[in-house]
Amino acid sequence: MASSKQIRAARKNVKQAQRAATRKRTIAHLPRSTRRGLQEQARRGRQRGGGPGHALENRNRQQLYEVARRAGIPGRSKMGKWELIDAIRDRR
Repeated sequence: MASSKQIRAARKNVKQAQRAATRKRTIAHLPRSTRRGLQEQARRGRQRGGGPGHALENRNRQQLYEVARRAGIPGRSKMGKWELIDAIRDRR
């Protein structure tokens, strides 16, 4: 039999996990406009056969990170996609 202290700890953990699950940002919880933008990017990528496009906007974050790494841009690991695009354009 669990002690009352263990029961309180278990309840606290369950509540904490429930709060974390409601905050989790999955595609289903994103705004409709954001989901639509992600779908358009995926569609363009499939049309290209998965390869990077010529425009920076057509590349995903990993591809942009590699371009930034080759250019020697500092702080690139903490940047998002659009910050990487701006940094690469500033470097050029």
